[in-house]
Amino acid sequence: MSWANCWPVPTWTASSSPPRPTSIATSWSGRRPAGKHIFTEKVLAPTVAEATEIIAAADANGVKLVVSLPRLAHGYTQAIRDVIAGGELGRLTYGRVRLSHDGAIPRNGNDGWLPQRFFDQKAAIGGALTDLGCHPVYLLQLFLGAGPETVSATYRSVAGRGLEDNAVVTVGYPDQKIGVIEAGFASPNPFTIEIFGTDGSLTYTDEGNVLRVAGKQLPVPEHSLDPFGQWVDHITEGTRADDNLARAVELTRLVVAANEAAEQGQAIAYSGKEVS
Repeated sequence: MSWANCWPVPTWTASSSPPRPTSIATSWSGRRPAGKHIFTEKVLAPTVAEATEIIAAADANGVKLVVSLPRLAHGYTQAIRDVIAGGELGRLTYGRVRLSHDGAIPRNGNDGWLPQRFFDQKAAIGGALTDLGCHPVYLLQLFLGAGPETVSATYRSVAGRGLEDNAVVTVGYPDQKIGVIEAGFASPNPFTIEIFGTDGSLTYTDEGNVLRVAGKQLPVPEHSLDPFGQWVDHITEGTRADDNLARAVELTRLVVAANEAAEQGQAIAYSGKEVS
């Protein structure tokens, strides 16, 4: 884990996975941590309790904390939200988000390009779902809602390097929507989003940056301010990243539940909190 200052603003930055967050939160108790604000990678913590403890400690010490959830600021995300809000799809029935690369797969007699630490339980906390799958998780929560009532998960290891490199998570909502989250280190697929409703369907692929609704291609706007820029704004303006932190907690909550469901080999009950 590397922690360093970056840009002119004092920061504490995390790479792909956090250290033991309880010890971090404890070290903040009663004092601001060396005057440093924090910009961290997802997930914020291995458990919801630790995530909320970190946020509480940051708040208590005047620390501006932002978790990097970059695809929330991408142009296609806003365009999809606008389509959903406009009602063109009707009542939503299904959503699917897939993000995958082939970093686990050996090529030309060499191990895959993804470092082995991504497959070490202690270093990585979890496999493909906990790492790359965070992006499909928070996007599906944005599009369909963060309050499903059931979670099931199937994990497999194509390359056999330890933790899963091939993951599918299915969530069921009280209003009968179904959401599917796919993540993997075993296949170089385009990033894809599908949203279906009673009156139409939407698809997006980053292969050509193409968004279609009912077969018609729509323009994809430019990205808005990225999480790092938002973090700097919160520091300079003295504001709190309310939406970001709420979504970071719900991301952790669903990742933890998915890992539990995969370990148990069955669907489990779930209770998330909607983010307004």
